[in-house]
Amino acid sequence: MRVMKWSMIALAVSAGTSQFAIASSQDESKGFFEDQSLKAKTRMEYMNRDFKNGGGNISNGDGTFKSGYRQDTGISELLTYESGFTQGTIGVGVDAMAMGSAKLDGGSGRRGNGLFANDSDGNPEKTQSKIGGAVKFRLSDTTLKYGQQFVASPVFATDDSRLLPEVATGTLITSKEIKGLELSAGRFTSLSKQTGMGRDSIGGLPDENGFGGKGLTNINIFGASYAFTDNFTGAVAASDADDYFKKQYINLNYTLPINEDQSLNFDFNGYKTEGEKRGDLVDAIGDGTAGVDNKLWSLAAAYSIGAHKFTVAHQRSSGDNAYYYGVDGNSTIFVANSIQISDFVGREERSWQARYDLNMKTYGVPGLSFMTRYVMGDNIKTNGLGEGKENEWNLESKYVLQEGPAKDLSFRVRFANYRSNGAYSGYAGDNYDTRVIVEYPLTIL
Repeated sequence: MRVMKWSMIALAVSAGTSQFAIASSQDESKGFFEDQSLKAKTRMEYMNRDFKNGGGNISNGDGTFKSGYRQDTGISELLTYESGFTQGTIGVGVDAMAMGSAKLDGGSGRRGNGLFANDSDGNPEKTQSKIGGAVKFRLSDTTLKYGQQFVASPVFATDDSRLLPEVATGTLITSKEIKGLELSAGRFTSLSKQTGMGRDSIGGLPDENGFGGKGLTNINIFGASYAFTDNFTGAVAASDADDYFKKQYINLNYTLPINEDQSLNFDFNGYKTEGEKRGDLVDAIGDGTAGVDNKLWSLAAAYSIGAHKFTVAHQRSSGDNAYYYGVDGNSTIFVANSIQISDFVGREERSWQARYDLNMKTYGVPGLSFMTRYVMGDNIKTNGLGEGKENEWNLESKYVLQEGPAKDLSFRVRFANYRSNGAYSGYAGDNYDTRVIVEYPLTIL
């Protein structure tokens, strides 16, 4: 249920290593205050999901629902401060964040979209806020950060798809000592949910009575990305989530320039997940337990010509169960067919995507873009219910102001139509998903 991470690894590598500097980053440090930055991001989001065929948000307790309509509107503010590093062999700095959200519309009868937490009476919270900070050290081109932070590893990625982002607590080391090569390693002990204001444990294994309570103690991650050429990048990553699974990831991304206006891009993503059989997962095997062993891969090919981009993608999932994530961050799914509602990662699922993008800058309207895509999945293995099938159509438009006092203010409309057959109806429920997002990023320092 994440927007497709097109060439995220490639962009990160090219941004950080496109030019080789004789002096290290720490040698060029101007100082703690001289290199500081303070940014604010205001976001307003309206979201509704209109469920069909019996789905909904308030259960009657017998498999039927009182209401099939969810609707929320809220506004949030995210302040992020990043100091520079002190001068010297080892630089020292701090990062800090403060965030909060307020409900503009939405009640208990329409809750469930994930914009707000619920209070003890089941009503959406009117306001929420949290703060965090981290200390950081830099030696040459290697940085160590400890504390609260946002993470974008393919095996541990914090989610920012609602009003407020997830926040991870732990240690992350990032090294760019060799041109074109970026190495990272980390250990995280908690993950604050998007609607969670405290430091939640990562995950929540059921206790002996079947209730949540046994939180994951830590997750260890490793990653490496390398730019073989200007047009070819690769990345690998791995994680070990206590009591859950071990996960490996690989990405290969290649762009073939044809001329100034045309190019071909190929993007391959793959995951392998291994873990013990777990009774708290949905049983897809029929033996009373469920396994987390899974292999998931996708291959996307995109042809760009002027203002147009045409993409086709194929994705496959295999193993004991569907691809499992969430305890390692709700954006930890860097595959082509992870879109607005579904990820198309059911057990043994095969899925195909067709996508079209249009950049209106070529037609004299810079900042305006359109996207539409359709994904169809089948061959989903269910527990005696037959072959599962699902499909989803997305339509999206975004406009970003290019100049003036409100430069970078963006307006975004997203629509999704999701359907599944009876054998797979328990996944998300047939529904229409509409979102309107207004966002204004502002650099203060």
